[in-house]
Order: sequence, then structure tokens, then C-alpha cells
Amino acid sequence: MAISKFKATCLAVLERVRKTKKPILVTRFGEPIAEAVPPSVRARRPNWMGSMAERMEILGGIVAPAVDERDWEALQD
Repeated sequence: MAISKFKATCLAVLERVRKTKKPILVTRFGEPIAEAVPPSVRARRPNWMGSMAERMEILGGIVAPAVDERDWEALQD
């Protein structure tokens, strides 16, 4: 594809490359100067939810107070 045509239709050309997964060679005076290629397959980031599963152990009640209720100043009166 001539550089002048690429310049005029750049966004459409890039979208075509993305959809068809086929590269486009850009030329100037018949000589190749660039190539628009589809993006490489990126590895998906793993979901962070549950990433710490089975890496810790819960000891005691998870809803119980951390200290005994008798030690709370608010309950002293």
C-alpha cells in the first residue's frame, strides 16, 4: 500500500489489520518502509480474586472480637 493511501486511511487500515490478522506493507516509491502487523496474543492477566487461596490458615473465629469483652473500656460502666 502506498504511503499516501496509508496516511489518508490510517485508522481504517489498522482496524482491517486487527480484524483480518493479516499484515499490510506500506511502501514509498515502491520500496517497503513499514509494515502494520496485528498485535501478538497477550496472555490474560489472572483474576486476582482468590489468588491467596490455600496460602493462609484462619485460627479462631473470624467474627469474634480480637480481645475479651471484659477488657473493653466502653463496657466498664
